[in-house]
Amino acid sequence: MQTEARVGVVNPGHGGGGGKSGVDTTSLKFQQQEQELLHAQKTQIGTLSQLLAGGVAGALSKTCTAPFARLTILFQVQGMHSDAATLRKANIWREASRIVGEEGFRAFWKGNLVTIAHRLPYSSLSFYAYERYKKLLYMLPGLESRGGNMSADLCIHFVGGGLAGITAASATYPLDLVRTRLAAQTNVIYYRGIWHALQTICKEEGVLGLYKGLGLTLLGVGPSIAISFSVYEGLRSFWQSQRPHDSNALVSLSCGSLSGIVSSTAIFPLDLIRRRKQLEGAGGRAHIYTTGLFGTFKHIFRTEGFHGLYRGILPEYYKVVPGVGICFMTYETLKMLLADVTAKL
Repeated sequence: MQTEARVGVVNPGHGGGGGKSGVDTTSLKFQQQEQELLHAQKTQIGTLSQLLAGGVAGALSKTCTAPFARLTILFQVQGMHSDAATLRKANIWREASRIVGEEGFRAFWKGNLVTIAHRLPYSSLSFYAYERYKKLLYMLPGLESRGGNMSADLCIHFVGGGLAGITAASATYPLDLVRTRLAAQTNVIYYRGIWHALQTICKEEGVLGLYKGLGLTLLGVGPSIAISFSVYEGLRSFWQSQRPHDSNALVSLSCGSLSGIVSSTAIFPLDLIRRRKQLEGAGGRAHIYTTGLFGTFKHIFRTEGFHGLYRGILPEYYKVVPGVGICFMTYETLKMLLADVTAKL
């Protein structure tokens, strides 16, 4: 992500020691400013290049972490049709062994084609919209001259990320729903592919069936992307101020991984409920959750306990630590490469 330059004004204080401290702080601020300006200049690219960088970054990260993504979905939906004894026996390695034994190793990537079809436009729109919203927010009266204010920057990154997530999720939601249903299939194959799934859902559940769980998705994805972008920007800015000569790829990978952990932990219960709502009525199954969001929370808490709200969090961590890091690293790297190519043309 482009990060606007921050100019710090430092009061050096009184006395020799205070003056030296002030000079050091000022020097550090200008070093950070130079690094961020240099990074911004290196990553100036056009709209199509930005969309391409975002799409490729999202598709690559999802493909690399597809096995963990499928395990997460299978764990999240276990409580819908499993008894207590089955839930107690569930663990990652047993489920992974079952997939390999019953469905084959390639089954870890079941639904990955629709994942890529969803992630290319979703990630493209997410990164692109974030950059656009961020620029618009910085143009608001009162914020134009506050680029160096840490709290103002954090607020802009948070709001911009949230709006970007809502925009991207709304535009690509039907593909997200189809991806969930394809990935949740085990031995019984009800949907034969993307197009068959879209046709079947429309026929059996109506066109609105393609948007089942959209409200919960927006409620979760807004805060998730907001937290992810704001934590990433904050950590990257701090890292570069302390270690300005570290590799951009290393910084992006590390900060992206940490931001993924924070955002996933914060919104995982909402994501779990979203997955279950997406699968309601799939394959002719009976509806389980007949109440709204809070009613569903109560039902899961009562039948599965607090642990039930975080069922599948471990494979989720295995997925987001490399996945979000790879996504941010690939995006930043592609931006720099595309900027170099554009400059030579």
